Amino acid sequence: MIDILQYFPNLLLVFVRVTSFFLLMPLFSYRSIPTVAKIGLGFFLAWIMIFTIDAPVMEIDGFYFLLIIKEALVGIFVGFIAYLMLSAIQIAGGFIDFQMGFAIANVIDPQTGAQSPLTGQYLYMIALLFLLSVNGHHLLLDGIFYSYQFIPLDQPWISFGNESMAEYVIKAFNAMFIIAFQMAIPVVGSLFLVDVALGIVARTVPQLNVFVVGLPVKIGVSFIVLVIVMSVLMLVVSQLFETMLETMRGLMNLIGGS
Repeated sequence: MIDILQYFPNLLLVFVRVTSFFLLMPLFSYRSIPTVAKIGLGFFLAWIMIFTIDAPVMEIDGFYFLLIIKEALVGIFVGFIAYLMLSAIQIAGGFIDFQMGFAIANVIDPQTGAQSPLTGQYLYMIALLFLLSVNGHHLLLDGIFYSYQFIPLDQPWISFGNESMAEYVIKAFNAMFIIAFQMAIPVVGSLFLVDVALGIVARTVPQLNVFVVGLPVKIGVSFIVLVIVMSVLMLVVSQLFETMLETMRGLMNLIGGS
């Protein structure tokens, strides 16, 4: 019992980092998952991890409260980067919806509670199922565990003023938009060709009302192209997972001062 009380400050620090990860981490941050379940999972993960982390035994003092704030910031920041990379899927869906005429219809995202594009939410759900099928959630938990190799438990600060950290986050933001464009370009490009064809038809056959014909044609073409390129989209999503894990690792390197 004395050993458990001795390691309680370290356990609390690990618990704060793990639960902060769960606030924004894809898949674990869904509102539909009960808060009690998240806290319980975070506690048991912290309990398992505390005996494998090589760190001095902490004492609860003024310095300790700074460590708690640091742990919370680390968890939220790295979880936000992971969510930022996966949000490329919803951005791609927004591009597609804007072209096919679904931009006016949104659905509620269960993760954030905000409105999300229809196609983006559809692709995001498929991507999460794909993430589960390839055990990507295990890799996310591995990222939590191995974060202590980059950011020690007793490190008292995060170098937010570091220029390289700000540049790294901006590059991650840029990569997210590039991946979203790559995912959306097959459908958006096909719809651009449909718009050109409808423009030619409108000039050659003035009796045909292209505003009535155009919307169902664009929706039909969008669904056909989506079915055709779905395998390619999943290939891009798998590369997105790799990019997400590499981005998390690089950010933890910068936070740890490596």
